[in-house]
Amino acid sequence: MVGGDPVRLALAASMKRPGGNATGVSMFSSELESKRLGLLQEMAPAHRVAGLLINPNNADADNQLRQVQTAARALGMRLRVGRASADPEIDAAFESLVQAGAKMLLAAADPFLTSRRDRLVALAARHSIPAMWESPDFVEGGGLMSYGSSIVDNYRQVGLYTGKLLKGAKPADLPVLSPVKFELAIDLKTAKTLGIEVPPTILARANDVIE
Repeated sequence: MVGGDPVRLALAASMKRPGGNATGVSMFSSELESKRLGLLQEMAPAHRVAGLLINPNNADADNQLRQVQTAARALGMRLRVGRASADPEIDAAFESLVQAGAKMLLAAADPFLTSRRDRLVALAARHSIPAMWESPDFVEGGGLMSYGSSIVDNYRQVGLYTGKLLKGAKPADLPVLSPVKFELAIDLKTAKTLGIEVPPTILARANDVIE
């Protein structure tokens, strides 16, 4: 699995015919950044300044930034950017976003940031910032909300492809699959702590609600 567009990342010649010896499932995590920002703004519409936490070493970082910048302009929001690619930079990035006036946070999809879940959720709580995350693991750890493709369903598709490869199929002939199931998770306890009344339109779309 890969989080970004495999064609843009030069991992496949095309989605339908990837070529070479690679195929699989693209979660298109980066392409969902604008959707995540829109959901976050819907959750806390009074806030007009958003912070983006991004790992500049991610191969898809430039695309992630463009996606969020475009979404922020469309929503009439101002965007502040904090960058962290190592542990010592995380606290500094948060501080810079808060000092720049960010009232909500979007954490870009990134393995490094995901691996620091507890630390990031704690920082968001310390600064009382509504935050949107990629994975429901963050919500299970006390984060406010997450939106992304279903990890379980993605692995199911990977398992089906593994079976085809074991039966002799060639990777070059198997189209790169796109996610078909997306999940929105919300922690109502965190929302209450932040003084947020979750809009009914958000609750109606949520797949997982922690009360």
